[in-house]
Amino acid sequence: MRVEYGDTPLTRADMPAEPMSLFRSWLAAATAANVDEPNAMAFATCDAERQPHCRIVLLKQLDERGLTFFSNRDSDKGTQLAANARAAATFWWQRPRNRQVRLTGSVEPASEAVSDAYFAARPRRAQICSAASPQSRRIDSRAELERRVEALAAATGDAPIARPPHWGGYVLVPDTVEFWQGRDGRLHDRFRYRRGVHGWDLERLAP
Repeated sequence: MRVEYGDTPLTRADMPAEPMSLFRSWLAAATAANVDEPNAMAFATCDAERQPHCRIVLLKQLDERGLTFFSNRDSDKGTQLAANARAAATFWWQRPRNRQVRLTGSVEPASEAVSDAYFAARPRRAQICSAASPQSRRIDSRAELERRVEALAAATGDAPIARPPHWGGYVLVPDTVEFWQGRDGRLHDRFRYRRGVHGWDLERLAP
């Protein structure tokens, strides 16, 4: 299977002084092109045995500090991040121009206020399911999981669902951000930002 990517260039003149403004632009372009879940990123962590693990998580907030997503802190990713607060993330957008962004950096807990606000904004069913599910833990059956959800729904009635203490946000604070523009013949354009003492350093990479 082979796809040619077109010949839209990415040049040094296209690269701003810092990476996040370009990331926002590429994310907006993917959203406008109706990419399914353009905020989905492959997110990789390592466990105590240095075994890598990767899964898809959804970027929910983006600011000068970094990229925020939300999860169960008792999940596999949560326990891995507690032991090793380093991670990598990759975005891939085939539309509109076959683009990839890779980030590496440290991961910090989001503030309690940020976690509370986002949890409160979620649909009620999502709140209940997040609170009831023992994420990444073994369960005997789907029926057991559904019983947990329905029991919590019955117990809370119409009352607000409190954010459980094991659920909250994480912020990936990048120290490298790489932009990849697919081009025909596999002669792709790649630029990598590295966080330095006085700001971001930029370098072109061979494809």
